[in-house]
Amino acid sequence: MVHRPGWGEFDHAPLVLVIDDDQGQREILTRILNGAGYAARVANDGEAGLQAVLEHRPALVLLDLNMPRLDGFEVCRQLRQDPLTATLPVIILSVHSTVEDMVAALDAGADDFLSKPFQQAELLARMRSAFRLRQAITSLERATQIVAALANAVEAKDLHLVHHCRWLAHHAGRVAAQVGLRGEELEAVAYGALLHDVGKIGVPEHLLRKEGPLSDEEWRVMRAHPEIGERICRPLRAARGFAPVIRHHHERFDGQGYPDGLSGERIPLGARIVTIADAYEAIVHGRPYQPAQSHDAAADELIRLRARQFDPELVPIFLDELERDVQGLPPSADLPPAALLEPELAPGS
Repeated sequence: MVHRPGWGEFDHAPLVLVIDDDQGQREILTRILNGAGYAARVANDGEAGLQAVLEHRPALVLLDLNMPRLDGFEVCRQLRQDPLTATLPVIILSVHSTVEDMVAALDAGADDFLSKPFQQAELLARMRSAFRLRQAITSLERATQIVAALANAVEAKDLHLVHHCRWLAHHAGRVAAQVGLRGEELEAVAYGALLHDVGKIGVPEHLLRKEGPLSDEEWRVMRAHPEIGERICRPLRAARGFAPVIRHHHERFDGQGYPDGLSGERIPLGARIVTIADAYEAIVHGRPYQPAQSHDAAADELIRLRARQFDPELVPIFLDELERDVQGLPPSADLPPAALLEPELAPGS
């Protein structure tokens, strides 16, 4: 099978598409790009530019605003509406340099704006910045796909974990948002919750499904799953944020947990949140070794074990967020994709 390059993926020089109705500008930009080690393609209006994007799959677009048939604003909007080009870097090059033009171009989806005439060094620096941003987005997309695959693998191995990880990510995310975590910190809690049991891939299935009590040796094997999970996720670039949640979600506030016997606030905040959500979910949905119990019974158990197994300040926040979720009230902040419930897991379903 012949490999077709993806967006921005090339064997040699990255391809940059110039969309400009001015022939002189096209020639100048082509010389600059070729001299800097890029491959260049040109289009002389917006419609031809959109067609060239689909045909040549450039790594970046240099776009004029004022063009016949389709102006740069509309080209930008159409690129952003197509999932295939939604993150394609677009830099506007225009003689129109008013604040209103810049704002309108950025609102249309441009990544950057440079006024004509421009300095070659500045243009190339802006391009390098756009490439770095695109690389970061691509890395995040790939990491997200890997995380989803790992979560699915865990659920496939242990039937009792079906939907458990997604439920956990949602409710841990709500608590994390309520205590003020945002951005990468909030995302780390969500991913940590989603993957908290990924180490069970390394636990024999008969132990995961055993209905009777585990022997001492079986418990030793089972209790290795947080460390196994951390090792599995360590190669992911984003794991630096969520690996501590995976490793420490079985620590206890009184220091009697595992694998490291951490206590109190020495346990990472994300792990303390996930510990509570994990325990609640296990109680209300049951496990092979224990029958499911009511919400009230689970809440009583969390309260009873405050300051022993669970962070005493987080327990009431968790229970309050559960109630808010049942009532259909939104979380304190937008949750990352890893913490969004699928329809069949939504409250009341």
